[in-house]
Amino acid sequence: MRQLYKFILIIAAGFVFASFGFKNKDIKPIDNLYLKEDPAVQNNSDSTTTAFKSSREVYLLSRQYDRLEGALEKYQKIDRKKLWKKIDVDSATYKELKPFDSGAVVKQIRERLFVEGDLKKDSKKGLYDEELMAGVLNYKKRYGLKLNYKLSFEHIKQMNEPVSERIRVIKLNMDRCRLIPENLIDARDYIMVNIPAYRLLYVKNGANEFTSDVFVGAKWSETEIFSSAMDKIVFSPYWNVPQSIIDNELKLNMASNKNYLEEHNMEWNGGKVRQRPGPKNSLGLVKFLFPNPFDIYMHDTPAKSLFMFEQRTFSHGCINIKEAKKMAHVILKDDPDWTDEMIDNAMNGEKETTCMLKNKIPIYIGYFTSWVSEETGEVYFYPDVYQKDKETTAEDPNGLVMD
Repeated sequence: MRQLYKFILIIAAGFVFASFGFKNKDIKPIDNLYLKEDPAVQNNSDSTTTAFKSSREVYLLSRQYDRLEGALEKYQKIDRKKLWKKIDVDSATYKELKPFDSGAVVKQIRERLFVEGDLKKDSKKGLYDEELMAGVLNYKKRYGLKLNYKLSFEHIKQMNEPVSERIRVIKLNMDRCRLIPENLIDARDYIMVNIPAYRLLYVKNGANEFTSDVFVGAKWSETEIFSSAMDKIVFSPYWNVPQSIIDNELKLNMASNKNYLEEHNMEWNGGKVRQRPGPKNSLGLVKFLFPNPFDIYMHDTPAKSLFMFEQRTFSHGCINIKEAKKMAHVILKDDPDWTDEMIDNAMNGEKETTCMLKNKIPIYIGYFTSWVSEETGEVYFYPDVYQKDKETTAEDPNGLVMD
């Protein structure tokens, strides 16, 4: 099994979509209305949000291409009207900005956040006030950054990336939408993981049923991009330790500590090592299985502290779910054979228990560094954690390989 997070790290620590022939005309373009050619028209982001929320099929994956196309139009308009102005700072003298600081750079940041839509108006103030604080939080949310009010030089450096880069990334992700399997285009039930967003979404009957933070494979052991169907949930799972971890880590630990296996609730099992069920098991209390050639699955984790990190690439390829226990309850809530009490008992049992799902759930593990929120219409940009944006261009869709 090539996908558990680094064993040492575990011990120490204790987000499309298909061969579309597209264009859903009922999708409204993503646009800040102040960017329209008529300067008398004011920004009306609230109406855009309402349009998205009132749409009946907002979680159909086929709609994402159209939304990205609207985002592309927005950023092309920003480029055409030359609204993307550089924020002037000197790396040698720049000091981290925090609330109630003031200066010319604050005005420039305020203008940028207004242009991107994180602020509804540009007051032109040079004070880092509460209004700007809210804008900064929204900006950081959209860019997958840790939510706080500090603005480091790295944040300014990111803001100073040219608008052409935003346009390029949006185009790349539009191409990725074309590669989603056809069975997921208009699926009303599915689970999606967006690797760069470190986020899982479970959609049922076309509505958002559940979301959770996740962490994914390290750069040397990337989580693969593929589709499958979840068919079983395993409670109180054993962790069958991969041979590579046995050879490279466990044998060294056992040589220095003869009680190592017992201390970590492990045992030999037919020449292999496995970790017995329990709260400290590396798979946590539950795992979710779906057939695939990569031996990748989703599971709980005892290493909850890892979700505090901004970049969460810790595993051997598997997807570690922050709210895994809740996810099991949500998936089985309509199954009379699995009450909440039964689920909890199975998760805290001394032996492994398998639940075969009566209805398989389509699952898609995707890689989208630009995404438009189904609920608000906001454009998100996520870090290119596996450097796939650098490997491909919008003119080279063959670089976007789907397994």
